[in-house]
Amino acid sequence: MRKLCPNYDFEDGLDTVLEVPIPDEEFAESGKNGKNAGAWHNMKAWIKPPQMGKSSPPSFEAAAYGGKNTEIQLLLGVVGAPLIPLPLKSDHVSLKPNIRDHPIEASMAKYIIEQYLGAVGGERALNSIDSLCAVGKVRMAASEFSAGEGESGGNKAVKGKNLKNGGGEMGGFVLWQKRPELWCLELVLSGCKISAGSDGKVAWRQTPWHHSHASRGPPRPLRRSLQGLDPQATANLFSNSVCIGEKEVNNEDCFILKLEADPWALKARSSSNVEIIRHTVWGYFSQRTGLLVQLDDSHMLGIKHPGSNDSVIWETTMESFIQDYKDVDGINIAHKGQTLVSLFRFGECPEKHSRTRMEEVWEIEEMDFNIKGLSMDCFLPPGDLKKDEEDEHDSKKETEDHKNSLLCRNELKSQFIIRPAPFKVNPAKVVAVDMDDSLGRVNENVSF
Repeated sequence: MRKLCPNYDFEDGLDTVLEVPIPDEEFAESGKNGKNAGAWHNMKAWIKPPQMGKSSPPSFEAAAYGGKNTEIQLLLGVVGAPLIPLPLKSDHVSLKPNIRDHPIEASMAKYIIEQYLGAVGGERALNSIDSLCAVGKVRMAASEFSAGEGESGGNKAVKGKNLKNGGGEMGGFVLWQKRPELWCLELVLSGCKISAGSDGKVAWRQTPWHHSHASRGPPRPLRRSLQGLDPQATANLFSNSVCIGEKEVNNEDCFILKLEADPWALKARSSSNVEIIRHTVWGYFSQRTGLLVQLDDSHMLGIKHPGSNDSVIWETTMESFIQDYKDVDGINIAHKGQTLVSLFRFGECPEKHSRTRMEEVWEIEEMDFNIKGLSMDCFLPPGDLKKDEEDEHDSKKETEDHKNSLLCRNELKSQFIIRPAPFKVNPAKVVAVDMDDSLGRVNENVSF
């Protein structure tokens, strides 16, 4: 991955160190032609500040992948930095099962997690970790959009890009973490950057198209960390889970552990117009190796229309396949994976149902533990952070924006129209439920 960019203002100036490295694939085409000018121009576009301004909400056709910037905003809002359902303690949780004190399902889950801790390197190695830094690359795509039944009685679908054929948007990310509740992520996708983090008191996110905002409820860890990067956090998350059976995943026989978010946690993330109905996590642990090979989660929320008791239900499911474990300082860390996302909207009638599918493949390029100089200052939230305390006027306005950007029209374009566009973000609203996990605000911060 490229970490330096030439100085475009002064020919003799020092190279610029990029905050987020850029994947080498962005330069592959220019390299084949023996010309690097185009590649360096793309790199300049990556670090160019986005142009902000006012614009009207995008149409439904544009939301269904009609514009590149809209698609990128959708991907970053949903796949970029989702959180897990519950806050985690940084202290090691004792998992020694006592069959007399726990149901057999809970005792089995604790035993499976003990085997997992041994498979990733053991408690002694994990307890020696104070912090971590991971640098990786991602490729994301919105693969399909389908609307509910129309007048003809059939579903209308719009196919998108396929990552298997080299489609999608390339990007890179850097993750800094000191404890599960202290983390900072910077992810750049085709020139658009999303920043997210937690200082132990509040979890937040920041994008070019709207101001910084905080999640409702207590701060929660980043889901990306539990995709094989932080074994201790994974063990702590499933310490109170139950074993519900077995399943084969990629030719591996696995135990299935299930964890439901507590009602108090769901209530803390809800608001007057957004209700978190449920949030469930499943972990699939290999019976052969003891390692985590798949992480799934599903959450459902209801959004009330202003001045009405009717609600629109959203259900989001994520399936992450975790692969390529490698030893890093005595600890097994996953270095590759794939995440499949399905975003389903239950409308007031079948014609207003819709489903959006997205996917991501990721790969870790660099991984290191016990980073020197990583202080609390590295996890401070942005200065313009706007917390989730809004007045009624703002709530109504955001709900109306959300409604305008998500209501299905009667006709869909028969194919994707990907318009050429520079790598800079227009201030259009994100046309989807913003999966940043703080599910408290509609459109700008509907958190999960």
